Parts: sequence; structure tokens; C-alpha cells
Amino acid sequence: MKNFRDLMVWEKAHAFVLQVYRHTKTFPKDELYGLTSQLRRSAASIPTNLAEGCGRRGDKELSRFCDIAMGSASEAEYQILLAHDLGYIDDQNYRQLDDQVSEVKKMLNSFTQKLRSN
Repeated sequence: MKNFRDLMVWEKAHAFVLQVYRHTKTFPKDELYGLTSQLRRSAASIPTNLAEGCGRRGDKELSRFCDIAMGSASEAEYQILLAHDLGYIDDQNYRQLDDQVSEVKKMLNSFTQKLRSN
């Protein structure tokens, strides 16, 4: 069992979620149960799955939860693009969020590879 708070990838994913919540506050009210909710859930799913995986037994199970987190990161990546294309996020904030989720995905990939090599 690992402490998820000790993982740098979890810290980055958590920071990403906080930014997603900050930016989605300005989305149109009619998106509250649509894109706003979907983006928040997919973003929050990343560190949530890391935390759950850390509570399981062994690196094999943690690796599986990292795969789920990667899927959620890809989902969030698309939803950020959609929000930008709909005009809900400006270019600068889009680049910031896209860079953050890309960094999280790279870190997840490296962490998963490390877990599987053990």
C-alpha cells in the first residue's frame, strides 16, 4: 500500500482538477449537467483512481488503476478541446489546461511503466 499524497503524478493531477473547477465556473449555466459535469468528473477521476489504486494490494493493481486514470485523462483532454471550440475557454486558458493534462498523461505513462517493470 502506498500513500497517494506522496506521488508527484497525483499532485499534478490534483492541481489540474482544481484548475478545471476554476475554469468551468464560467461555463454557460445550460452546460451545468452537460459538459461542465462531464469535464469535472473526468478530471477528478484521474487523482481519484490513483488514490484508489494506492489503497489496493501491490503494483499490479495500482497499475490497473493508472490505466483507468489515463483513460479519464484522455477524456478530459478531449472535453477541454470541445470547451475551447465552443468558446467556453479562451486560447490562453486552453493551452494551460491542455499542457497540464498532457503532463499528467506523460507522468502516468512513466509511472505505469515503472510499476510494470518491478
